[in-house]
Amino acid sequence: MILIFKHLFYSNYVGLSVWPFIILKEDALKSDTVLINHEKIHLKQQLELLVVPFYILYLTEWLLRSLFYLDFYKGYQNISFEREAYYNEHDLSYPQQRRWFSFIKYL
Repeated sequence: MILIFKHLFYSNYVGLSVWPFIILKEDALKSDTVLINHEKIHLKQQLELLVVPFYILYLTEWLLRSLFYLDFYKGYQNISFEREAYYNEHDLSYPQQRRWFSFIKYL
């Protein structure tokens, strides 16, 4: 299910997955197939980790990588979950064919 919340997003961020929802900044983004695919990959990641552990791992990895790079945005870019989603976002069949725990390859 896709929801629109215009005031939820900071700066350049336009989409967010909170299982089972995809939350977008603008209604027009519903037609952005690459963005929606990126968020669907996150939904798969969240589901396989039973949602709450996903968020714990995501935040932990973001903090550790931000400390390593001394940059919050660079830390975000290097989270394994984000690396998997960005790498495969143009492959529209990826969410259906994705193997369980594929994010591990991107650690």
